[in-house]
Amino acid sequence: MGARAIISILILLGAMVGPLGAQSYPSKQIRLILPFPPGGPTDILGRAIGQKLSEQIGHPVVIDNRPGAGGNLGVEVASKSPPDGYTIVLSSPLIAISPSLYAKLNYDPIRDLAPISLVATIQNLMIVHPSVPAKTLKEFIQLARSNPNKLNFGSGGVGTTTHLASELLKSLANIKMVHVPFKGTGQAMVGLMGGQVDMLVIAVPPTIPQIQAGKIRPLAVLSDRRASALPNVPTAKEAGVDNYEVPIWYGILAPAGTPAGIVATLNQELTKALTSADLRKRLAAVDVEPLTSTPEQFASFIKSETVRYAAVVKASGAKAD
Repeated sequence: MGARAIISILILLGAMVGPLGAQSYPSKQIRLILPFPPGGPTDILGRAIGQKLSEQIGHPVVIDNRPGAGGNLGVEVASKSPPDGYTIVLSSPLIAISPSLYAKLNYDPIRDLAPISLVATIQNLMIVHPSVPAKTLKEFIQLARSNPNKLNFGSGGVGTTTHLASELLKSLANIKMVHVPFKGTGQAMVGLMGGQVDMLVIAVPPTIPQIQAGKIRPLAVLSDRRASALPNVPTAKEAGVDNYEVPIWYGILAPAGTPAGIVATLNQELTKALTSADLRKRLAAVDVEPLTSTPEQFASFIKSETVRYAAVVKASGAKAD
């Protein structure tokens, strides 16, 4: 057999091995790290996606809540996991915010993570405890101006969008409030309902039952459109504050070094899940808009968001505690 024939056979065998290798993944359960505690929007979204993925791949997708450090602990755990496709993480904009907020991170969002896909966007909502006398966003601003540092606001942790959104309001409205960080938005919501904090910016989904029960009062949706689940709540612009739009996006990433074939397989499965009628219906019920993207589009988006949030952090004066 000639050299050319041997080379041709080797090339053919190599082409066959690639697809066979991709077909063997996944062969066991996948761990999906959620960087915040149960009860918040990350948890609601992550569990919905995990259940659908599990149905599709025929293996369990095990949810692993790893709260701490404003969400960075969970992302760090994911970034240092074996790059074999069996550990992935659902991140909010924290990976774009943290580089400009923290003097030092134990991971590099660009270097240590492999973007797989954007998966959803959720509108943020400004809410207050019913004891707060303000019934509108303008009334709240007037109340805060008349009482510097008397009102406080909760957040899901330093550097989260829930934190920066309130810092941005302080900057836009020239008011002073005290920050009370919690280990996740679920705990921050409990804190607000218990009267520990006066105001909170949080994603729409977990607020709906509490608003209906009269346990919290919504003041404004921080988006360019009203929330379909809360049609009577105005946008911040409608409520009299321009440039106060802070949507929250979510994406799934793997540790850097995860083989491209596995990243592609995960991207395909996520796209299939997020375009399925049943998951879309489930997410729509909690006012979550599913998204899909290529890994390359998500990587580019993270870089542009990192630049955008660096400007927000600088303008708001927010700093990691």
